[in-house]
Amino acid sequence: MFGSSKKQPSIRSLIGEGTVVQGTLRFSDGLRIDGEVQGDVEANPDDTSILVISDKAKVVGTVKAGHVIINGTVIGPVESNHLLELQPKARIQGDVRYEALEMHQGATIEGALQRITSAAVAVEDKPPLKLLAAANEKK
Repeated sequence: MFGSSKKQPSIRSLIGEGTVVQGTLRFSDGLRIDGEVQGDVEANPDDTSILVISDKAKVVGTVKAGHVIINGTVIGPVESNHLLELQPKARIQGDVRYEALEMHQGATIEGALQRITSAAVAVEDKPPLKLLAAANEKK
């Protein structure tokens, strides 16, 4: 990543091809899935994290991480609070929430897309601003 001062976490865990995991999977730093996960895959919320779902992988459940790279199949909602990369063989059946999105030709999403912005949350909590010029015009 150009201009990024944060170091990308290393991938420390692997779910190998031919492996099937059932249940919720929580991880720190980085995880690569080449097999199948039947359950939720979630990064620790305090960490910067990277999740790679390869072209051979399938996840049936919720996917949540900071940086998510998908080239396989996800059946369930996906949430990326940093960058979501959808590579050409990515197939998502579920709603997608992301801060930044990179989608390659060939990737498909069957669900709603919603951008996450910290500014949007802050705006909802504050009353609308009144411009001084507009107030002077009414006098």
